Amino acid sequence: MKKGNIYEGYVERMDFPNKGVVRVETEEGTEYAHVKDALPGRRISFMVNKKRGGKAEGRQIEVLSPALCEAGADKCEYSGICGGCLYQGFPYEESVKVKEAQIKRLLGNYTADAVYDGVIHSPSYKGYRNKMEYTFGDEYMDGPLAVGLHKRGSFYDILNVPGCVIAPADFGVILDYTLNFFKERGVPHYHRMRHTGILRHLLLRKSHAGGEIMAGLVTTSEMDEALAVEWCAGLKKCKFEGKLASVLHIINDAFADAVKCDRLVLLDGSEYITEELLGLKFRISPFSFFQTNSAGAERLYSLVREYLMQEGVKGTVFDLYSGTGTISQMISPAAEKVIAVEIVEEAVEAARENAKLNGISNCEFIADDVLKALDDISDKPDYIILDPPRDGINPKALKKILDYGVDSLVYISCKPTSLERDMVAITSAGYRIIRWGMVDMFPFTGNIETVALLSKLSEAKHHIEVKVDMDELDLTSAEAKATYKEIQDWVQEKYGFHVTNLNIAQVKQKHGIIERENYNKPKSSDSKQPGCPEEKVKAIEDAMRHFQMI
Repeated sequence: MKKGNIYEGYVERMDFPNKGVVRVETEEGTEYAHVKDALPGRRISFMVNKKRGGKAEGRQIEVLSPALCEAGADKCEYSGICGGCLYQGFPYEESVKVKEAQIKRLLGNYTADAVYDGVIHSPSYKGYRNKMEYTFGDEYMDGPLAVGLHKRGSFYDILNVPGCVIAPADFGVILDYTLNFFKERGVPHYHRMRHTGILRHLLLRKSHAGGEIMAGLVTTSEMDEALAVEWCAGLKKCKFEGKLASVLHIINDAFADAVKCDRLVLLDGSEYITEELLGLKFRISPFSFFQTNSAGAERLYSLVREYLMQEGVKGTVFDLYSGTGTISQMISPAAEKVIAVEIVEEAVEAARENAKLNGISNCEFIADDVLKALDDISDKPDYIILDPPRDGINPKALKKILDYGVDSLVYISCKPTSLERDMVAITSAGYRIIRWGMVDMFPFTGNIETVALLSKLSEAKHHIEVKVDMDELDLTSAEAKATYKEIQDWVQEKYGFHVTNLNIAQVKQKHGIIERENYNKPKSSDSKQPGCPEEKVKAIEDAMRHFQMI
């Protein structure tokens, strides 16, 4: 393949996060190219725009034929035009399978011997986002005013997206009203190159638990405050499924194209909305970091808690890169003390307020860079939770973390390539992934959360080769009739919910089915494991009967 030439090919797979691997038949034989946003199963045309070391990279031109799975699937009206979702047009289940395969390939060297809990799906894949940041701009160069998302592949053109399927319908109501309001009054958007104009962003949030809506209009200081008040008055007359609880005017004169605040004016309601996760309440301000999928976050944090409970959490726990302290508060009942470190001061202040709101007193929240903070903390951790930003952990900070030598770590990763990179140092320090899974927090996008439980292997835990005569094994035993994954898949298909390996192990133990020694048991003898809910016990027993295990 030559740079500048156009080729046709079949997309065999997609590597994380969005590079389709395209098979092309040329005169030289079968060749492969990486093409951004090329979805598996499609036949496409593309132009080669880069070739280095024999590897070709290209830009997709046209989808010549869709993947078989796309037939009859729901499709967002902005699919292929909007720069947001990647997998619109793919059935949800198929998009999850693609992401699962990506992560398995990426982390395969580190997870081969680990218990795999599969992918926990988002409770909903429509209207799941609790936060959106929309941009004011032109529909096209010197075109009419728009407020929405960037068009795919464009730095300037803005697409109006009131019908976006991953955002709540209430956000579409606010988008339509806001666009018409400022169009009628001829208010210009802020031009990022010329640094002129007024309208910059529209920040919207909505709580999953109570349906409270926050609307933040971001403008330059040239905005007439009376006009902002008029916009608010009209907004309050709109009909919503939820409740308009906070209307804000955010003034931002910074050159950077980001939602920042020089001054905040409360136009109506409160400066925050309230969300609830796993029985805990959280006040969400305009700039609070909070998982964008509230219902999905409950599943993510439940998995994290399950991993920690498996290890019998007690003593002092370090929650590093803690954000607004959601995980810290969630595990606080099981720990003597939780020390949380987060560099964003506003997030730390929110964490402190939320801890007071929830009556939690054994969490200490520190506003600092993890690299610096660890030098000043006198406490030594018994367990460590890591939930770093997308770029992963600073190598110097990672060394300090690993030098504590704790028995167990839980690593939560929103970017698996960063986890893969960090695993080099983590495994060198003697840790291995013993259990892991994924949570699809971002349906139809290219992202997925990965959660890994890591254990530090002592010399006594190293593998010993033992020769066993196969005649000595009873392969008709209950243990050999179905794997954990087969039981999980059967329960998921019939009952529609996920059961963990720990759940299955507990039910097998209940029926006297022999488990491997120390499998899914806590490290300390006095540690407590969470019991398996009755509905899951019945579902697992049903599966075991199906596989003739009981």
